[in-house]
Amino acid sequence: MSIKKKLQRFKKHLGHKEKSPLLTNPPVVDNEETTIISDIPYLDMWEKENTRLYTFDNEYCFIREVRYPLDHLHGKYYFQDFLKAVQMWNSGSVMHPLSATGFRPEDLFFFDTETTGLGGGTGNTIFLLGYASVINEEIVLKQHVLPEPGLEIPLYYSFLENIDYSTLVTYNGKAFDWPQVKTRHTLIREHVPRLPSFGHFDLYHASRRFWKDRLDSVKLINIEKEILDFNRKDDIPGYLAPMIYFDFVERKNPEGLIKILKHNENDILSLISLYTHLTFQILQQDPRQTSTEKVHLGKWFQYIGEQEAAFKTFQTAANANDIQGKYELAYHYKKQKNFLEAKALWVEVVKTGEGKIQKLACIEVAKILEHQEKNYYLAKEFTEKAIHIHVQHQCKSPTDSDKFLQEAQKRLLRLQRK
Repeated sequence: MSIKKKLQRFKKHLGHKEKSPLLTNPPVVDNEETTIISDIPYLDMWEKENTRLYTFDNEYCFIREVRYPLDHLHGKYYFQDFLKAVQMWNSGSVMHPLSATGFRPEDLFFFDTETTGLGGGTGNTIFLLGYASVINEEIVLKQHVLPEPGLEIPLYYSFLENIDYSTLVTYNGKAFDWPQVKTRHTLIREHVPRLPSFGHFDLYHASRRFWKDRLDSVKLINIEKEILDFNRKDDIPGYLAPMIYFDFVERKNPEGLIKILKHNENDILSLISLYTHLTFQILQQDPRQTSTEKVHLGKWFQYIGEQEAAFKTFQTAANANDIQGKYELAYHYKKQKNFLEAKALWVEVVKTGEGKIQKLACIEVAKILEHQEKNYYLAKEFTEKAIHIHVQHQCKSPTDSDKFLQEAQKRLLRLQRK
């Protein structure tokens, strides 16, 4: 099936035109552009979408620029809430990989790309570089568009000539977007400015930590809908981007590609709201934060070595009667050699939990009874209870199941001898 015929299947996506609420920027034309313009069809369509021509050494790319006021609402957050989030980092003492301590809102660079494929390597071409940042109390979003493969020098030159930012904010950008930029840049590095060094906040990994158990997928569009309360309208799915781009290269009509620009625009704007939301989650300023989210946050603090922050977070979850929170808090009490508090929490988990967490709590109680209280009879009872629960609720992984059963039976035999 030809590209044109495939696009007919998505006509309903391409046919709808929305009035843009954004501020326009008139196209800038110089003498070099005047020469090139005569070969560019549909230029009026580009201009209507706040897009201008950028020329370099008799080659060109398109640059689209749109602006949003800080009181614009994207999902559940206004963009001015992002400024508040950065201020919260700078006025607090929490150490965290997503901390903006030492940064201004203007220092963060929300970045996303569109490519001709999902794989890596030189065969995958970036045809759209999009980014947004705070400039003069506005969100300024720019998109650099590759008119056709082979015109990457003006694309990257226009992108790199004015970059002055400290930190990239992406969604899976560490694994995909920025490595792709580096790969493509390597091919033309003698003709364009060098790539700057960035810090990097990757919100994909943060989203996985918080919501991988809650959502079927942590794709950005799912995060938007389920977490940020943002629902896209007339959006073209990202997987159609390569096909639509190649159709644009063939026909030069930008109608479909403009829809991809809007898709990319929403991706970038959602990064701003998502960073804001994650900040409120990590600093526990979200009044709707669930106890499960607090537990995941506590585990994250624990992973990065922030033990005091982890302890307080688990304590808050436990006080909200969260079973997992009680289980994790008990470990902190055990590390502090407060075995009485640890045992009490694990006994609560045994009474009110079920399945895996219940049997693990049984074993932890048995350890304290055996090694600290020397109550071998009661330790034996808790071990037997753990084995009984295990048999009733077999683990999905046979290896894990066997290992747990073997260790529990070994503990039981030792307690029987004692």
